[in-house]
Amino acid sequence: MATIGNLFKQRKYPFIFVLSILLLTVVVFLLTTTAPITSVTYFQQQQQRQPPVLPPPQTAAVSLPSPANTTKNGGNGGEDSSDFETIEWEVCKVPMAVDYIPCLDNLLAIKQLTSRRHMEHRERHCPDPTPRCLVPLPDGYKLPVPWPKSRDMIWYDNVPHPKLVDYKKDQNWVQKSGDYFVFPGGGTQFKEGVTSYIEFVEKSLPKIEFGKHIRVVLDVGCGVASFGGYLLDKDVITMSFAPKDEHEAQIQFALERGIPATLAVIGTQKLTFPDDAYDMIHCARCRVHWDADGGKPLLELNRILRPGGFFVWSATPVYRNNERDRNIWKAMVALTESMCWKVVAKTVDASRIGLVIYQKPVSYSCYKQRKDNYPPLCERKQSLNSSWYVPLGNCISRLPVGGKSNLYNWPTPWPQRLSSKPPSLSTEPDAEEAFNEDTKHWSALVFDVYQEGLAINWSSVRNVMDMNSSYGGFAAAFIDRPVWVMNVVPIDAQDTLSIIFDRGLIGIYHDWCESLNTYPRTYDLLHSSFLFTKLTQRCDIRYVAAEMDRILRPGGYALVQDTTEMINKLIPILRSLHWSLNLYQDHFLVGQKGFWRPTAANIRN
Repeated sequence: MATIGNLFKQRKYPFIFVLSILLLTVVVFLLTTTAPITSVTYFQQQQQRQPPVLPPPQTAAVSLPSPANTTKNGGNGGEDSSDFETIEWEVCKVPMAVDYIPCLDNLLAIKQLTSRRHMEHRERHCPDPTPRCLVPLPDGYKLPVPWPKSRDMIWYDNVPHPKLVDYKKDQNWVQKSGDYFVFPGGGTQFKEGVTSYIEFVEKSLPKIEFGKHIRVVLDVGCGVASFGGYLLDKDVITMSFAPKDEHEAQIQFALERGIPATLAVIGTQKLTFPDDAYDMIHCARCRVHWDADGGKPLLELNRILRPGGFFVWSATPVYRNNERDRNIWKAMVALTESMCWKVVAKTVDASRIGLVIYQKPVSYSCYKQRKDNYPPLCERKQSLNSSWYVPLGNCISRLPVGGKSNLYNWPTPWPQRLSSKPPSLSTEPDAEEAFNEDTKHWSALVFDVYQEGLAINWSSVRNVMDMNSSYGGFAAAFIDRPVWVMNVVPIDAQDTLSIIFDRGLIGIYHDWCESLNTYPRTYDLLHSSFLFTKLTQRCDIRYVAAEMDRILRPGGYALVQDTTEMINKLIPILRSLHWSLNLYQDHFLVGQKGFWRPTAANIRN
């Protein structure tokens, strides 16, 4: 019997020969035009689970070549790397590189500190120059467990840090179960579980009204952020924060769970939040010495707490009677009274856990009646909400004023608060119109283009960051979707972060020429609208791209809206990271991060 090879050589059967040629042509055509499918298949092989399938774009798009298969940059053969600008990358060569946070892991700078009394070693010490390297993936890394299941369980391999399991084994913070970490909803102060604890807080002071009067909460020393995670059920958005490594990987656990969180410490510098931001601040055994250094830590909370807002303190000095706790309580009483904080509730629950709730004043009357003018009132503000690399103050921040009565107004109850005029909005005639137009613009753009017209699988998106948020319109447009947005106001942009908090949203200040205080692989989507043009005047955007790659999860997206000129500058940089790219209408660039990491074998000396 003639072999297939003989049939081709002898060409005795023209029909079979022609059919074979046609089949071969079709196969070659499919292999050279379905790069996104190849990428998705790669995710399947890596994760051994079904990844999100990218929907076809509904608007005209240009699929840009990806270097994912080039031998020059470490792939498996394919298109010629001369088709794009070559940018060499290497893996970060630092201890614990998989969890590398450049501005918090600068060991050289930390070793040179003359003091650690005030947590200086947990503050930002950014390396110079900014690192331009890529963090490796943990062994066995998988696409994250989707929300809402992720609130209760995550892959062990994604955050392989079991120390917290042993350290807090009697408190039900986190447990290891097979391939997962599971979160039972316990905590140091949550003896009956976090749901019961939240009910206890509400019963202690009913006028808190979670999800209506209280919308934006700060959880200090949050553990694995179960308090904030369960408050989401009540339409409350909580910014959970803690220092890196006080309890190993607690913030990484929180973000992997899909709960808003950031790395921060009350040390020697102000927190990167605006004045009068939070409706409520919570501390459950957060291990902060509030009266230290003349009361600076508590004065910082006073700065960022909204007038009329509440501080919930659940700690042993509130309900235990040993000498140490009595002395702490006395110091706390003296400090809070000098700051004119009023005790509005103090109680103990059935499990013998107690809390006290303080309320910040809304007027200057108490300050004027103090016998001693200490702590003094701060000088009148010279600039709006400056808190980036600013030392902690030892004075009481001044109250905001608003309206004809010159008294501060609490924001409209949630959810009307999202679209109502923010109390901190400028009183200039065109300010409200500009705010309303911004809201309409983002609502239309998100609905008509972002959600419907781009190749983004929104069902796989939970943690979102808006890299330059303006009024927070992008985040507001997603309020009905199961996502949360970290709104970032760049330090060289118009200061609108107070407005964002007034709307019932959360955010931080940041300089994108430096690294962000978050673990690698913590966001599903990064959004940027006309950010990079200004950045190019201050720093190399290749470093910014490396930072985006660091904080974005494999399979996650970067959505960039910018000028055609800037998009053209970004494309070769993002291609060199082996991201798959699509361009829409010349102004919307969508990049999807893959699992590629450079290896020693494909880095040129």
